[in-house]
Amino acid sequence: MSTRSATSTRPVPRAPAVRTIALITLVPLLAALALWAFAWPNARTAPRELPLGVAGPATATAQLEKQLRQHEGAFEIHRYGDEAAARDAIEDRTVYGAVVTTTEGPELLTASAAGPFVAQLLQQAVAQQAAGQGTPMKTVDVVAAPAADPRGSALSASVLPLALAGLAAGAGVTLLGLRGVTAVVTLTGAAALVGIVGAALAHSWLGVITGDWWAEAGVLALSTLAVSAAVAGLGALIGAAGIGVVSLAVMFFGNPFSGASSAPRMLPEPVGTIGQWLPPGAGATLLRSVSFFDGAAATGPALTLAWWAALGLGAVLLGSALNSRTRAAEPVAEPGLSPVG
Repeated sequence: MSTRSATSTRPVPRAPAVRTIALITLVPLLAALALWAFAWPNARTAPRELPLGVAGPATATAQLEKQLRQHEGAFEIHRYGDEAAARDAIEDRTVYGAVVTTTEGPELLTASAAGPFVAQLLQQAVAQQAAGQGTPMKTVDVVAAPAADPRGSALSASVLPLALAGLAAGAGVTLLGLRGVTAVVTLTGAAALVGIVGAALAHSWLGVITGDWWAEAGVLALSTLAVSAAVAGLGALIGAAGIGVVSLAVMFFGNPFSGASSAPRMLPEPVGTIGQWLPPGAGATLLRSVSFFDGAAATGPALTLAWWAALGLGAVLLGSALNSRTRAAEPVAEPGLSPVG
C-alpha cells in the first residue's frame, strides 16, 4: 500500500472541462449578441424626428404641417420661405427633404445621395398621402445618388471593409510587438495606403463616389486609422486582449449601428446616436458629406474620427513609455562568484 504510485491518487485536471463548458456557453452568447445587434435595428427601422422641410406661405403650409404631424414623432419640421431656401437646406444636410407648396400644387424635394432608403420613404409617406387626397405631388431629386450606385449599396458596403482593414492593421502592430514612433508610423502609413486604394477603386473605377478625390481618400484613410489606432492603443496598454475588446465594439456595435444603409435617424434610440460615436458610423456619414454634399455637415463626424485616431495613437505612445519604464526599473541580477579549484 505504501508503494502505490502518487499519480494514481492525483485528481484529474479540470481545466479542459471548464474550457469546454465556457466555449459551449460563449458561442451561443456571441451569436445572440450578433443577431440582436444586426437584426434588431433593421427590424425597428422607421423615421424618428427625421428632419423634413416645409416651404411656402404659412397659410398654404398649415394643412400640410398638420398632416405631417399626424405621424407622431416621425418628422422634425423645419419651415422655409420658398423653394430656394428649402433646396439650400437639403444641400447643407440640414434636412433630408422638403415639401414645397407651389401654384401648380405641392412638390416633394428629396436627396437620394443622403440615403436612397430615406428618399423612398418620403415618397411613400408624403407623396402617396397627397395623392390619396386628390393632389398629385411632383418629386424632384435635388442631390441624386450616382448613376453607378443608385441604391447606395456600394457606399454602405464600404463600412465593413474599412473596419476590417483597421482591425487588421491594429492587430498586426500589436502582435508584431511594434512600439512607439515605429507603431505610429506603421499605422499612419497603412491607413494612408488604404485611403488611396479605396478612392482608386470606389471613385476612379466604380464611380460610386463623386466628390473630390483626395478628400475622399482622406476620409477613407481617417476611418481606417480611427479603428487601427484604437486597436493598437488598447493593445499597448492591456495586451492582446485589447484586440478583442475593440473588435467586439466595432463589429457588433459600430457596423450595425452605423446607419449607412438607411440613416441614423431611422434607427431606434439610442442606437442611432451610439453609431455616430463609433468610427464606422462617423466614417459613413463623413464619406456621404464629402462625396455628394461638398463637405456640408462634415465637422461632427470628422472630429469623432480624429478623436478616435488621436486617442489611439496617444495610447500607443503611452503604452510604449510605460513598458520602457517598467523594464528600466527591473533589477539587474549580478553574476555570482564561482569557487576556484
